[in-house]
Amino acid sequence: MGTRKLNKKAASERIPSLLRQYGPALLGLLVLVLVVHDIFGTHGYLAMRRTQQEIKKVNADLDQLNKENLQLEQEVRELKTDPHKIEKIARDELGLARPGEVIIKIPRSQQLPQDSTAKP
Repeated sequence: MGTRKLNKKAASERIPSLLRQYGPALLGLLVLVLVVHDIFGTHGYLAMRRTQQEIKKVNADLDQLNKENLQLEQEVRELKTDPHKIEKIARDELGLARPGEVIIKIPRSQQLPQDSTAKP
């Protein structure tokens, strides 16, 4: 029975001695694992930066789509109210003319470059 008490006493003295010997290394390893997880984990620093970049890109795309939407709304408004706009589209894109007018189409390869400063 005396050897059991010695074994218990020796075991209870070995644990603190092991903690003193390996404790700082275990604590350092634990801190290292936590830091690595905070950087590379699923909700870590790198994932957060990637998500922020995606949010910026989506916001930029949203702004561009809003601008295009405003331009299209303006064009719709003009098409509903401006007869000159409708006539311009009919002449330029559809090749329509008023009664008595003749349309002469010149191929683009034979057209002279237009000078924006020249007046007709």
